[in-house]
Parts: sequence; structure tokens; C-alpha cells
Amino acid sequence: MAPPQLAEVPMVEAEVVQQMRVLAGLGWGAKRIAAELGIARNTVRRYVRDHAVPGVQVHIKQRRLDDAARAAAVSLFDGTAEGNAVVVQELLAADGVKAGVRTVQRAVEEHRREQRAAQVATVRFETAPGEQMQIDFGEKRVRIGGDEVVVKLFVAVLSYSRRIFVKAFLSERQDDWFEGIACAFKHFGGVPRTLLNDNPKSLVQKVNHEAGTVVFAPRYLGLCRDWDVTPKACRPFRARTKGKTESGVKYAKRNALAGRQFASIAALEAHLAEWMQRADQRVHGTTHEVPADRFERDEMHALRALPVNPMPVRERRVRRKVANDLLVNVDTVRYSVPHSYVAKVVEVAIGLDRVSRNSD
Repeated sequence: MAPPQLAEVPMVEAEVVQQMRVLAGLGWGAKRIAAELGIARNTVRRYVRDHAVPGVQVHIKQRRLDDAARAAAVSLFDGTAEGNAVVVQELLAADGVKAGVRTVQRAVEEHRREQRAAQVATVRFETAPGEQMQIDFGEKRVRIGGDEVVVKLFVAVLSYSRRIFVKAFLSERQDDWFEGIACAFKHFGGVPRTLLNDNPKSLVQKVNHEAGTVVFAPRYLGLCRDWDVTPKACRPFRARTKGKTESGVKYAKRNALAGRQFASIAALEAHLAEWMQRADQRVHGTTHEVPADRFERDEMHALRALPVNPMPVRERRVRRKVANDLLVNVDTVRYSVPHSYVAKVVEVAIGLDRVSRNSD
């Protein structure tokens, strides 16, 4: 550690110092001299005892670590100490470097600021029109029909134009994600090239934290193939990568819902449909453009066409044996199948608007 540095600060005039020394020579004590001259007793003692240079007072500057000790402090701060300056001070002391905690804190202060800036800063990059849609879920307690209900908000944002889509659910299961995605594509009238999400279990089967990779759920991959969109996931613990939809979730919760109450779920859905139109007409804080205008000018024609017959996004599967009359019973409704399946067991997929079968 570098030795303390001295700095000279003008404090006491030479004439006053001379008076102090004369009175001290007459046998006056420090207390009496201080009272006589109107100065502090310790000042008298210092000038009389230490024969300080008249007209100046010596101050000791803050202690500083030398370059080698500072480098060691920063290294310990990032490593063993895990960001704790007190631990850094203890480890330095064990290595023979004498320094107070405040000295160590000053030594790592700039490095700590840089770390915080790197953590908070999000590099905002702009995607091309039609390139990406970001998706996320948020939740908010809302009074519906007089009861407090936890509403799950699916939010999708087109990364270029910033058009927003919001749909309310009462759960956040895989089928809710799928329905939200499909409804967003239909709302925007087309499909982007990529779909960016966080790492929810409904969409991501496995996360490799070391490699920073994910394994998508098979059904989610099937949905993306059906809509011809490429799924992408944020790097683990880097949800800010999808900052546009993160902001969209906050905007929907604070602006669309806020403290509003609704008579029914249908009333909430109608409100969100009207709110989305208004949200697309505001001037966006980042692009400084109206999302609807930006969409119509640049992005609308960059989206790819919706599939003609997309697979159902909500479905359950049951097994049924085909009767001799070529019918299978599903929820009291009988559906016909080709004659070749008589007496065979088939798997029936029940979606929102259609029922299909797979032979065993």
C-alpha cells in the first residue's frame, strides 16, 4: 500500500503562531492560550509541541492502495469475495496488505460502477421489418364481476413496428401459450421469421446454463413448424434480450388494466381489443413513430402469409375403438371414420374447431 501523502492547507497565520509560542514560553497552558487567541486547544498543542511551519496545517490525504494492491483487490472482489469489500479487506490483510475497509471500497469503486452499468445497460438492437415477434406472459390481480381474479396476460410485440397484442387467460399452460401465439399471428395478419421467448417450462424442455443453450418442447417445435416460424430463446438469466415485450407487459398491466374493474371476462376481452387499437396509435417512446404507421409502411408486407389450415393449438387426445357402424363416440357426439378402421383402436385429437384421428 502506498504511504500516506501530505497536503498543505493554509490554516493559521504566522503572527498567531508566534503569539502562541511566546505565551507558551511564559508558562501559559494550551487551554489558556486557546481561550486568549480564540483558537482550538489542539491547534495550540500542535504548533507549540510539533513546531509546525507557521501559516500552514498538515493534513493527511486519504489512504490509497498502490497499483498492485488495487489489482489484487479487484481480482478478489470478482472472485473469492464475491463482491464484498469487507471480505476483500480481510483477504488482503491475510496477505500482509494493511488497509481499512473504506480504502478497499474506494479501490474497487470504479470497477463496481462498471459492473453495475454493464448489468443495467441493455444494448437495444433494431430488427428488420417482419423479422421477429417477442412473446411473454405477465399477471395482474383484477376485479371481475366483483371478485378478485389473477389474470394472466399473454403479450406479443412485433420488434420492428412495436405493434402490440394482448390476450387475457386464467392460466399459463402450454395450450395458453399456443393459443396466444396463434391469435397474435392472426391479429397482425402474418407471420414473422423468428419468435423470441424467455425460458418457460411450457416452451423449453431443458436449459444448458454452461453452454447457454436450450432444448425446446417437442409440441412447441411442432407449432413453429406448422406456422413456419423459427423459435429462439433468450440466453438463460438474460430476459432483457426480449426487452420490447418486457416493456409491453408492463405497459399492458399499468395502462390497459391499471385499477380498472370489469363486469365479466367478456368485458375484459372487449376492453383489451379496443385498447390495442389505441396503443398502436400512440407515438412510441423509442422509435418516436406511431406503431400502426410504422407497421403499414414497412412491416405489413414483410410478414409471411398465414397457413391455410394450421393445426389446432388446443387439443386433447383420447383413444376410442371404432364400432361396426364406422363411428366413434367423443363427448356424446359420434364421428365417422373410414371403413378400414372398423374394430380398430384410433387416437382422436380434439381441438377447438375440429376432431381428427390417428390409427393405432
